[in-house]
Amino acid sequence: MKNIIVPVDFSKHSEYALETAAILARKHDATLHVLHMLELSESLISNSSNDNTNEMMFLLALSKKKFEPFLDKDYLIDVKMEAIIKHHKVYKEVDDLAQSINADLIVMGSKGLTPSQSAFSGSNTEKMVRNSSTPVLTIKSSPDKFSLQKVILATDLSVASVSAYQRASQIFSRLGSSIQPVFINRPHNNFISSVEFKKMSEEFAAAGGTDQVAFIAAYNIEDGLLQFAEETKANCIAISTHARKGLSHFFIGSVSEDLANQSQLPVMSFKL
Repeated sequence: MKNIIVPVDFSKHSEYALETAAILARKHDATLHVLHMLELSESLISNSSNDNTNEMMFLLALSKKKFEPFLDKDYLIDVKMEAIIKHHKVYKEVDDLAQSINADLIVMGSKGLTPSQSAFSGSNTEKMVRNSSTPVLTIKSSPDKFSLQKVILATDLSVASVSAYQRASQIFSRLGSSIQPVFINRPHNNFISSVEFKKMSEEFAAAGGTDQVAFIAAYNIEDGLLQFAEETKANCIAISTHARKGLSHFFIGSVSEDLANQSQLPVMSFKL
């Protein structure tokens, strides 16, 4: 792991993400790319009037002034770091940066369900979770006891999801994590028998997955994962997501977004 992006808005939740990212960067000798969005409108950027130029310069200077005390933390001492300011407040700028530096991970704070439109309101985190080509680790609280030692990974046991399992396995292996895949059997969503589960597990393993998959029943995926995480004392929940909604496939965007909003545990998302 060489490059970690941390989008920040100087809030408490973005500091949680920054401290978490610092823990990972220190452990893996990675560089932190701390990113702040100026939240400028397209019209303000495209209009070259003196007033608009002065406003942009003021906002840029204000952001630079905020960065210095925000990054003056003991936990950042000796951590390799780069502060970056971008114009917009859109997930695409984060994803573009991730592609340009070949980022391994994006660590993002989230307030969860909130009407606020700050960079760390639920809606903005959801966009990152749903669209980012880079894995996104969503953090909801202070990382006092942060650990990725034990991770549960949602799977639907389809052959199509084997690549997501393999990608997650590689990343968590580098992070020193153990993974427990889990299948959520839902009563109103293609409920399967134990015999069917065994057959699906064997086919999943034969395609490059694993047959060591836990099998639990729950009314929905989110509740099932949160229940299983509590029972197994997991440190993190991992799930894959499509970049669009409305699919009958197990891994729909809303599942990973709801988890990022609801779970107090860190949630790692991977785009299929």
